[in-house]
Amino acid sequence: MALTKDPPKGVRLPRRERRAQLLDAARQVFVTQGFHAAAMDDIAVRAGVSKPVLYQHFPSKQELYLALLDESVETLVGAVRKALAGTDDNAERVAATVGAYFDFVDDPDGAYRLVFESDLVNVDEVRRRVERADEHCAALVAVVIATDTGLSEDEAMLLATGLTGMAQTAARRWLRNKRALPKQTATKLVVGQVWGGISAFPRSHPRTPAAKAARPVAPTTAKRA
Repeated sequence: MALTKDPPKGVRLPRRERRAQLLDAARQVFVTQGFHAAAMDDIAVRAGVSKPVLYQHFPSKQELYLALLDESVETLVGAVRKALAGTDDNAERVAATVGAYFDFVDDPDGAYRLVFESDLVNVDEVRRRVERADEHCAALVAVVIATDTGLSEDEAMLLATGLTGMAQTAARRWLRNKRALPKQTATKLVVGQVWGGISAFPRSHPRTPAAKAARPVAPTTAKRA
């Protein structure tokens, strides 16, 4: 996610642009300092605005954090949705979905920390958002698994949660290990493990071209290689 360029001093920005600028500044501060150590003063200084201007947009530090978390969650869910919608080939869907998690954690803005490593996870509003992000991504994948295999909703969701959980955990481990492996190599290893398991579930409900065109845009899954 590219950071917005700081405007010249004294320039009055439209509300939407100012909000984006404040969120960019807040992301940098929260990612580097964590929620508890970060101060609204720090964010205002980083954004080049007065504290009253910051409070006009975000009445509290937690509200600012939640807005930023919502934005980061939306980025992740959008990446998974795009990965699944880009092809009808299930092996490619798995590869694209795993790749979406690696790309998300590899973004230099560090937004993944707000979703996967928040120091505010014990706060109900934060925990619920993080849980919804996990559920949403898994649900997207589960739609395709259930459609292709005929498995029940619960069965498909369990498999989907395993897939997204593995992708997330492996991507974070890769990053913590300072990218010791090239990203393409790391992604390929995870994809091989995931596809080796999920491809064992055969398609039990082949779709006609018309049915394929009518299905909702969503997730990942399971045909034999």
